[in-house]
Amino acid sequence: MLDSSPARATAPVNESLRFRAPEDGSTRESHVDDTKIRVLIVDDHAVVRMGLKAFFDLLDDIDVVGEAADGSEGVAVARRLQPDVVLMDLLMPNMDGITAIGRIKAERPETEIVTMTSFIEEEKVTAALEAGASGYVLKDAEAEEVAQAIRAAYHGEMHLDPQVARLLTQRLRTKKTEPDLAEPLTDREKEVLALLGRGLSNKEIGAELFITERTARTYVSNILGKLGLQSRTQAALWAVEHKLAEQPKA
Repeated sequence: MLDSSPARATAPVNESLRFRAPEDGSTRESHVDDTKIRVLIVDDHAVVRMGLKAFFDLLDDIDVVGEAADGSEGVAVARRLQPDVVLMDLLMPNMDGITAIGRIKAERPETEIVTMTSFIEEEKVTAALEAGASGYVLKDAEAEEVAQAIRAAYHGEMHLDPQVARLLTQRLRTKKTEPDLAEPLTDREKEVLALLGRGLSNKEIGAELFITERTARTYVSNILGKLGLQSRTQAALWAVEHKLAEQPKA
């Protein structure tokens, strides 16, 4: 069950997969303003929805604008409320979370989705990310970790539970290289993709390459189109898999 006690220490994650929000305070500072993150909770367990909402109500930067008890209802409510972030369970009646993620992203690509589930299966993890999820947390995580995943998604960053990150890292080590792209990436797109693979946000990519945040966002969109991907998370994994995200040697 989710616990609202202070977050416990977690195992370190491979630094080449910087899925968690930066610890230098930049992300925390960016969300401390008058704008709250509008969140929709989709879970078939009322007690989970109730517990999360009670915790989020104590926070200054997150506002739960709606709830849904299954994937079908979640799609409908997301269409009506247009939340910034959807917190999505995977196993639900009527429509599972993976299907709901795909439909929400198809209708409203700018809505970020964080998957929350009680199990780790490579097939489910991969399917959720391929459908467009930008985060993956477990239900035994502290509530503050779930809040951090929501903040990271809202700011265009990625947050994966350490166990999930290790699973994906292992998968990338064993997966064969994919065929060459029909439309190759430009040198600048490769630079952006490399920074994306290291977990940088659009703002951070812009600062690193001396371009505007809007230009960085355009590059990311072009990269997703060329690679046939649905989310930044998938692009970051692609960059790591193809060794584009490795830190340059001094």
